[in-house]
Amino acid sequence: MKKEKRTVQFDNDLEIEAYHFEGIMQKFPNHFHEHYVLGFVESGCRFLTCKNKEYTIDVGDLVVFNPLDNHACEQVDGKTLDWRCLNIEKDVMRRMTEEITGANYLPIFTSTVASRSDAISALRDVHDMIMKEAKGFQKEETFYFLIEQLIADYTKATDATLAPISGEIQTACDYMENNFAETVTLADLSRISGLNKYTLLRNFTMQRGITPYQYLSTVRVNQAKKSPEAGISPIEAALQCGFTDQSHFTRFFRTFIGITPKRYQDIFKDDNERPNAKK
Repeated sequence: MKKEKRTVQFDNDLEIEAYHFEGIMQKFPNHFHEHYVLGFVESGCRFLTCKNKEYTIDVGDLVVFNPLDNHACEQVDGKTLDWRCLNIEKDVMRRMTEEITGANYLPIFTSTVASRSDAISALRDVHDMIMKEAKGFQKEETFYFLIEQLIADYTKATDATLAPISGEIQTACDYMENNFAETVTLADLSRISGLNKYTLLRNFTMQRGITPYQYLSTVRVNQAKKSPEAGISPIEAALQCGFTDQSHFTRFFRTFIGITPKRYQDIFKDDNERPNAKK
């Protein structure tokens, strides 16, 4: 069996993250990200669910997640996975989209999985250059043309939002997003939404595609991802984001992100030590 390897690289020029998970068998539970994800499988085969739809992703398939797209995946062929992706924050995508189209909006990618996509070659090239810490404008040029192709082939020209949800469920979401650092209970969500516990659980899961507890855990992990850039230690991040202790935080972080908080923090520490690193 191929030795497991998990690598994350932040590129200062493009202001994006590149992930490379090789030789892994990890199952990722239902969760979401606040950023865009552009990824592909280099080897292996995965069963993916996204927004209550099912896919089998294989070598050569492009996978795209919009911000807040809930998704889960697991290996289906008994072999290890080689997964590579770019994580693009919304402000970076908005800036790129405006430069490319002349319009200020966040695109919605309408195809979660695009089989044998022509964009894989450019995506692989950008990913490879980031991993090798390449400099020069070839990397930026390739990235711009990649985003241009993806916008043209896989988006609709409207601002990226979730499908409409009820006021009660939005109230519960807002409460968790504003109080993630505190103890949040099902009784709290029932009270502020005006729904009984079962109705809340059923309606929330149907409308958001993720349970309230999974939503809260994801909010906490996504918030904790911002801490390493500010030099906050894992234990401080754990307490600030509502986790009971560092081991609880580490377990959730690795489950949702794929690496430990310490390893994620190291990419920013290493990056800041480079002479040309942005501050």
